[in-house]
Amino acid sequence: MPALLSRFRVDLLLLLVAAAWGSTYLVAKELVTPQSVVALLATRMLLAAVIMAALVAAGRHRITAAELRSGMLLGSVLAAVFAFETFGIAHTSATNAGLIISLTIVFTPILDTAVSGRRLPGRFFLAALIAIGGVALLASGGVFQAPSLGDLLVFAAAIIRAVHVTSMSKLTGNTPMNSLHLTTVQLSTCAVLFSAASLFYGDSIPHFLARLDPGSTALFLYLVIACTVFAFLIQTWAVRRTSPSRVSLLLGTEPVWAAIVGIAVAHDPVALAGYLGIALILAGTAWGRSIEQRHRLAPAVGMAPHATPAAAVRS
Repeated sequence: MPALLSRFRVDLLLLLVAAAWGSTYLVAKELVTPQSVVALLATRMLLAAVIMAALVAAGRHRITAAELRSGMLLGSVLAAVFAFETFGIAHTSATNAGLIISLTIVFTPILDTAVSGRRLPGRFFLAALIAIGGVALLASGGVFQAPSLGDLLVFAAAIIRAVHVTSMSKLTGNTPMNSLHLTTVQLSTCAVLFSAASLFYGDSIPHFLARLDPGSTALFLYLVIACTVFAFLIQTWAVRRTSPSRVSLLLGTEPVWAAIVGIAVAHDPVALAGYLGIALILAGTAWGRSIEQRHRLAPAVGMAPHATPAAAVRS
């Protein structure tokens, strides 16, 4: 029972992250222009890093050399995810971005399999394809268009996000690390990279901040606190307690939350195909989670008493 409650807690928190990220596209679309992408990311990461550093200072534990090395490497990959995704959002629709970024749920198991050598059953990929088909119906209503530059940039972001999730598990899964410290280093690395880039491209940070009115400021703070600090802290904590494939599937519900936000806040209409897409995403994600969990736990059943499953080492 404790193990079941622990898995439920991890899954629930990851679903909350997916909900926060599902709202990101609408928020970012309100805030970003092609010229303000880097300034927005720099300001977002700077504030997030300051909040995280304050939490680390309150804990009175030093960041270890291992956390610093892994965090800087993962932060560089994360910066690439943010850059491609946000530039993509600036050049395409929020619905297209939500559709394409969800391809991470297909790319992550492929990378996870290649890195770990642990082959997933074919049914898992069928479940992932069902979820992707649902995303296609939800985001496009059955009408597909040729990909734009923004679509291709978000497609690249989906691949790099899969690399980030898989690398996080590989670098930190078997090493005792503090999730708060690791997230702080990642976001601080992003802040340094984007702040440096803002000196050479687009709007400056002061110019971006001067353009924020009270409504935009509220959206920006939500983007920092809910969609950055909370989301990446939970993701870093959760990926060390489950598998990258399971994390990816749970975060793959992001388009459903994006649709809910669009309907409730932006009053976007959803056709019958959209509601069918939501059902397919939920069904594919739930089935995939079940398959992945059974497959991950199965080797432990037949192991010799002296053997230790890798998953147990991580937890």
